Amino acid sequence: MCPASNCRCRSRSGRRPEFVGVCRRGLGFTNRVADRTIDAPMQTHYADRLDDAIRRKRTPALVGIDPRLDQLPAEILERAEGAGGSRDEVAAAAFDEFCGRLIDVVAGLVPAVKPQAAFFEQYGPAGTAVLERVIRRARDAGLIVICDAKRGDIGSTAEAYAQAYLAGADPNAAPWAADALTVNPYLGQDTLEPFVEVASRRGAGIYVLVRTSNPGAGTLQDLVADGRPIYRHTAQMVEELASASVGQSGWGAVGAVVGATYPRELAELREVMPSVPLLVPGYGSQGAGAADVAAAFKPDGFGAVVNSSRGINFAYRREPFAEEFGETRWEDAVEAATVQMIADLAEATPAGALR
Repeated sequence: MCPASNCRCRSRSGRRPEFVGVCRRGLGFTNRVADRTIDAPMQTHYADRLDDAIRRKRTPALVGIDPRLDQLPAEILERAEGAGGSRDEVAAAAFDEFCGRLIDVVAGLVPAVKPQAAFFEQYGPAGTAVLERVIRRARDAGLIVICDAKRGDIGSTAEAYAQAYLAGADPNAAPWAADALTVNPYLGQDTLEPFVEVASRRGAGIYVLVRTSNPGAGTLQDLVADGRPIYRHTAQMVEELASASVGQSGWGAVGAVVGATYPRELAELREVMPSVPLLVPGYGSQGAGAADVAAAFKPDGFGAVVNSSRGINFAYRREPFAEEFGETRWEDAVEAATVQMIADLAEATPAGALR
């Protein structure tokens, strides 16, 4: 059931949320805010472009693209296998179709997507070629693309990674033409500087791993040095870099990954990093709810994007969507799960101010 018309996906309060954009059936969504911004000049600073996208879609929901061969709908896998080829070529063909159709579903609903590079890279050149096509297809659909590759190195090697992934405002500036890239800071500030330099030149962004959502994050991130945990030291470094790259929106081009599974630390880090846009994983399949991410936002609803990957990609495999839609209507399940996430964030966080 399309959320643009007779949506059956309601918030917990029973109120039907308002949405913005055009769904894959071609129906318009309610769009008070976008009416004021649709003719705005194109922004080149990453954070400004992200804010514009959030304002147009009136939600900070971010859909991760995490294709897994053993969870794809059977009809897609059968079609790829029928075309023949090696194992890698079959997987790449299946991913190409699945991700393309997924993008078509969510492009009218959310401001951004986050393809996970590793799922593509495991299938070699065929897989990385699909990653390139997926990123470009998403950008052609008007989406901000955050490539989740968690790259990190020093000097010329870090710069090479940045040159490869950070296209920024010009999609033709890099082979994997992402707007932003996740970066691992373990090697220190000199691993971040080449990424920041390339991002600044190209109108791109980076998201630095600060407090991640995985259960073992505390093994290193909670270690105390000079009276503070390591994640606080990392946050201070990120804030310094972000405050030197602030756009018109008031946000820097250097963001931080802070997991929703640690809501207390999320609130702490929002205060420590006032210039830093946050990427918040952990919502949905990893156990965090909308209320857990509320502290990521400023009162106006900006300041973060909240990611859900498996819970949306494979919504047809979980309730209540499995019973209502099943595998043959997996795209409808993706749409319904995305709409539900948007509604949950609007009800339980300051993102409701975007409505």
